[in-house]
Amino acid sequence: MLDASLQSARLSTIAKAQFFRYSIFCAALRPASKLGTIQHSGAMFRLNGNSRHHFEMRDAWAALVLLGMIFILQCPSTAQELNNPIWSDHDLNSINSMSLADLKPLLPDRSNRVADDPQAAALGKALFFDPRFSANGAVSCSSCHLPTRQFQDDLRVGHGIADVARRTMPLAGSAYQIFFFWDGRKDSQWSQALGPLESPAEHGADRTMIAQLLAANYRTDFEAVFGKLPELGNLPAHAAPAGSPEAVAAWAALTIEQQHAVNLTFANMGKAIEAFERTIPVPKTRYDAYAAALAEKDQAAANKIFTEAERNGLKVFLDQGNCFSCHSGPQFTDMSFHNLGLPGTSAETDNGRITATHTLKDDPFNCLGVYSDQKGPPACQGIRFMHLDKPDQVGAFKSPSLRGVAQRPPYMHNGQFATMHDVMVHYNNAPKAPFGTSELLIPRKLTPQQLADLEAFIQTLNVSDGSAE
Repeated sequence: MLDASLQSARLSTIAKAQFFRYSIFCAALRPASKLGTIQHSGAMFRLNGNSRHHFEMRDAWAALVLLGMIFILQCPSTAQELNNPIWSDHDLNSINSMSLADLKPLLPDRSNRVADDPQAAALGKALFFDPRFSANGAVSCSSCHLPTRQFQDDLRVGHGIADVARRTMPLAGSAYQIFFFWDGRKDSQWSQALGPLESPAEHGADRTMIAQLLAANYRTDFEAVFGKLPELGNLPAHAAPAGSPEAVAAWAALTIEQQHAVNLTFANMGKAIEAFERTIPVPKTRYDAYAAALAEKDQAAANKIFTEAERNGLKVFLDQGNCFSCHSGPQFTDMSFHNLGLPGTSAETDNGRITATHTLKDDPFNCLGVYSDQKGPPACQGIRFMHLDKPDQVGAFKSPSLRGVAQRPPYMHNGQFATMHDVMVHYNNAPKAPFGTSELLIPRKLTPQQLADLEAFIQTLNVSDGSAE
C-alpha cells in the first residue's frame, strides 16, 4: 500500500515517465522472490550505453513500460486508486459540506411559537391531508405534495382545481429555507401554506370559509394548541380580501375586529401546517455514504459506493461544470435566485424574483406583520435585508435542492425540460436569456462523456424509494 504522502499526490492521468516512476515505487514495496532475479533497486537499468548488455534507449523504455504494467498488476490497490479523480483538500471540504453529516440542527422559527410543538404538528398533518379546505371538496395540500413522491406531483406544472403557472416544489428540508416558492414571495413555511388555500387555481377556498371549517371540525384540537378560537359568529359563508367580487364585497362589509379574528385563525392554520412540514426529514442518499467513507479516509469503501463514472461526474460537478456555485450545502442548493436564460419564459408572463420582493414586502402575513409571533431581532433577517428592484432579480428563480432531483422530472420552474440530459445541454450551451441577464455567461464546453458522467453523479442523489420518508 502506498504511503499517505504519495496517496494525497496521486496522478489523474498516466504519462509515460509518471507511469514508470509510480510502477517502480510500487514494485519496491513487493518481495523480490516473486520477480526472480529482478532487483528492486533499479540497478539493472544502466542506460548509459557503455555495455553491449545494456538496452538501447528505445528498447529500455519499452521494457520499463512493460515492467511497470507487471508491477501494477502486482499492486491492485494502487491500480484501483489510479482510476479515481484527484481529491484535493479543497475538494474534500466541498464534498463533506454537501453531506447530511454537515447539516446543522434546524433553528426555531421565531415567527411561529408552535413550530416545534408536537400537538401542532399532529393538527397540521390532519389539515395537510384534509380536502374539505377547497372549493370543490377534493383538493388538499397532499394533492400536489404527495408523500410517496418527495412531496411533489411529477407534473410539468401543479394542478389543483386548475393548472397553475409553475411546478410543485418538494417539501423535504424546506424548513431550512429563508424564502418560499420559486420566486420567494413568502418568508415562512406557515405563510407559504396560506397562499395555495386562497389561490383560485389551487384550493380555491376563502378566509371565512376556512375559519368556519376549522371551528366546526377542529375546534378541540385547534384550541389545545392556540387557545380559544376568536368569535366567528355571523360571518358570511364566503369572504376574502381578494377573489370573486362577491367575496371581496363581503369582506369589505366585515368590521375590522371580524377581519382580524378571521386573519388570526387563518394564520394559525398555516402555523399548524408548518409544524407538520418541519417534521419531514431531508432524505439520505448514496452520496452521503460516499462522503462519509472519504471523511473516514476509507478509499476502498468509497470505491465500492461510487462507480468510476460517478466519481468523474462529481469532479465535473465541483470543477468545470461549476454546478457547486449554486447547488452547494447539504441540500445541494444555495437557496438563492438566478436567471438561467430558460426558454419559454417572458417578462409579461413571469418575471420571477423582482416582482416577488414587492409582493412579500406588502404581505400582511410576512415575518414583520401583525400575525407573526416575533418581529424583533434576530427574527425576520430575510425580509429585513431583502433587496428590491435589483436588475439581477429579473427572470430569477430559486435553485431547487438536487436531492432526489433525477426522480422528479420535468425540470425547472415550469417544466421546460423533460429530461436531465436536456437540463445539462442547456447549461453547457449557456444561451442568452429571453429577458433579463442570464448568469450562464460562458458555455461550459463539457464533452459528451463529461455530461454522461455528470448525469451519473446526479443519480447518486436519488432517494432510495422515491419518497422523502
